[in-house]
Amino acid sequence: MKKRPRNAQPFRRTPLALATHLLLATIALPALAQEAPEGAARSATDLDTVTVTATRREESVQEVPINITAVTGTDIEQQGLKDLADLVRTVPGLFLVDQGGRDANKLVVRGLNVDSLAGYDGNIDGGGVVAQYIGDIPLFMDFRLIDIDRVEALLGPQGTLYGAGTLGGAIRYLPARPVLGETSFVVGGGLNVMSKSDDVGSEARFTVNLPVGEKGAFRAAVAYVEDPGFIDYGYVVREGGVSNPQPDPSDPADVAANLRYVKDANYTDVLTSRLGFRYEFTPSVTADLSYYYQKQEAGGRTINHREAFGTGRYVSAQRYLEPNDRENHLLSLELNADLGFATLTSATGYSEYTDDGQRDQTDLLLNFEYGYEDFPTFSAFTHEETEQKRYNQELRLVSNTEGPWNWIVGAFYNRADTYGTSIEYTPGLPAYWGVDRPDEIEYYSLADTRFEERALFGELDYDITDKWSVTVGARRFDYKVDATSGFDLPLLYTALGERGPTEIVPALEAVRVSDKDSIFKFNTAYQFNDRLLGYFTVSEGYRPGGSNVIPSCPDPLPPEQNVCALPNELLIQPDKTRNHEIGIKSSWLDGRLVVNGALYYIDWEDIQVAGTTVNGNLPITVNGGTAESRGVELSVAARLLEGLRANFSYSYNQAELTQDAIGIVGGQDALDGDRLPGSPEQQANLSLNYYRPLANGWAWSMDYSVHAQGDVYSRVGLRNNGEILPGYSTHNVAWTLFGDKWDVRLYVRNLFDKYAATGIRSTPAFIRSIDGDPDGDGVADYSFALRSYYKAVLEPRRVGVDFTYRF
Repeated sequence: MKKRPRNAQPFRRTPLALATHLLLATIALPALAQEAPEGAARSATDLDTVTVTATRREESVQEVPINITAVTGTDIEQQGLKDLADLVRTVPGLFLVDQGGRDANKLVVRGLNVDSLAGYDGNIDGGGVVAQYIGDIPLFMDFRLIDIDRVEALLGPQGTLYGAGTLGGAIRYLPARPVLGETSFVVGGGLNVMSKSDDVGSEARFTVNLPVGEKGAFRAAVAYVEDPGFIDYGYVVREGGVSNPQPDPSDPADVAANLRYVKDANYTDVLTSRLGFRYEFTPSVTADLSYYYQKQEAGGRTINHREAFGTGRYVSAQRYLEPNDRENHLLSLELNADLGFATLTSATGYSEYTDDGQRDQTDLLLNFEYGYEDFPTFSAFTHEETEQKRYNQELRLVSNTEGPWNWIVGAFYNRADTYGTSIEYTPGLPAYWGVDRPDEIEYYSLADTRFEERALFGELDYDITDKWSVTVGARRFDYKVDATSGFDLPLLYTALGERGPTEIVPALEAVRVSDKDSIFKFNTAYQFNDRLLGYFTVSEGYRPGGSNVIPSCPDPLPPEQNVCALPNELLIQPDKTRNHEIGIKSSWLDGRLVVNGALYYIDWEDIQVAGTTVNGNLPITVNGGTAESRGVELSVAARLLEGLRANFSYSYNQAELTQDAIGIVGGQDALDGDRLPGSPEQQANLSLNYYRPLANGWAWSMDYSVHAQGDVYSRVGLRNNGEILPGYSTHNVAWTLFGDKWDVRLYVRNLFDKYAATGIRSTPAFIRSIDGDPDGDGVADYSFALRSYYKAVLEPRRVGVDFTYRF
């Protein structure tokens, strides 16, 4: 019998094959449904009339020949969506690695991720895979969903249509704009409790819209959320370097003298505000000036140490509290002018971002076994600060012609200046070693980076017939990175007599990297009838390269402790994707049933992946191998019974390496065919809304939703102690009563109080102890249990009440 090639698989009834059959079958379904009479108006129950501006023109979502999910402000209110973590569950093809408020979250689109969850500890930035826009300004932040008109999620590269280029997609937050001639005031708020928390959460918000003369309007929206924590930090040292981090657990007095128990440490307080002013110079020329502000204070990580330290499901064993504060400012000016033949848009944005955080660093230093373990009360923490200033400018011209030719041309400029410091403290260690270092700083590093990007982009569309159109697009871009970085080991060099007691002299090194390239897009769409659109797209995406802002290693390496990058660890090459996609958009039963779907195949080359330096174990980005992703996405909306609406989405994805990648999994090789980590192969979301009016003019509604996801790999192919995070499902319910000017909503999130791990740090290989031998007799006097291995966990059941009043 002839053998099948190693990578070939039979086309059997796998989830991908079954979903493909379902998608193809929907093409024939409209013909089975009874069509409305010619020219008849659509009924009020239509689900396919949501207007979007994804292609820079106002169109129904069903008329746009790309994969787009639109979540309206009504959807956000009905389903109780609060932030990005809630939003992506409604978008097939998107997945978010939920690590809680302190650590922020990682977005993955269509499986395009190689970074190990076991090593991910960064801020939310999308990794260049998914761009985020607030209005027309690219800015990546976990934006709270207040006063939103709609959110548009576009899957597939969008660099020929939008200013910022990415590998896999874009998310657009479109806020409600000031309304001319209208005065309105809305207040709201609520209270909630969680099953594993002792505190009560609260929210207060208001929105106001005021006319300013005949041509202007002002709008403000403000929300403040106090989110109670549910993770206890049960092993916090009372005084670093003095308190024993591992007292005798059988002696309560010893434990109380050295450790303190902090309840609900992972709280988050978030203030979100937006001020907007619109001025209409003429009916054809408008200006929107907006200011966005968000400040988040987080008390700690959403983790436990069950396996590493025997804690409970909602207890952390970190030795120090790990607060983190993030602050975002954005000032934007968007001008639109209808020139007749085209609309000219100028979008200008200036943003500032600051991040100030502290984290337990004890385990990293203990694992080096450089002698820190010989200090009986050793513990360490790191304080990190980051500041970023970003300027964006986009100019765009969109044709207003009726066809057959339509076009978009644009120019984009982006500059980001980022400065960060990391300071590592080892309390009590200098005195124990007899070193005059009163600031107790063991390690200091800084990085100063400027990233600049320029791009020209555009698309040209031609209607071959009334039903058939073809679009081509291109993007030409260049970027450069200027980086200066340096580090110092103050405690070591003071002990060697090379530094004074308070001196910090980082060795600075400058690196410049630049590149330029082009990407392309082809799309063709065919309108089979008024209710069925088919499309095919080939599009390219990219992520800029750069440099790791870490000093290079001297050659030869000195014998003492080294924290530096080898020559092959300095430069980062750009990576690219090529996305092939075929999709349909269909509606029938007079607009009461909508079925949309897409099949896709993605090639990914020169993959950027998180790694660490050989010397010092510092986080860096490296390039490694090629991969492919293929799958299917399906979304269904139905309103088949009076008052009842259902939304269902499903996605199946297979993402794997197509080439051996040397050393990308913590120094271990990954092989051709290994599954990529960070997202499930299958996920689905179902929401039901039942609305019923009452005889007195009031109304009520019931909402139910369930989200289910499959298992997630923590590392490529489970290499180097990779793990499987089991799949799970969560259920939410709500009941809302509507009055003339008010509504009250009772809700339960995670109805069945499901426990699940949503992320991992480190691997089980670090569940071990480091022996201390301060007297040097070769016999361990005590041991430090490492705690660098922990898991992020799902939020437990939350019960709350929320109200809104409209003046």
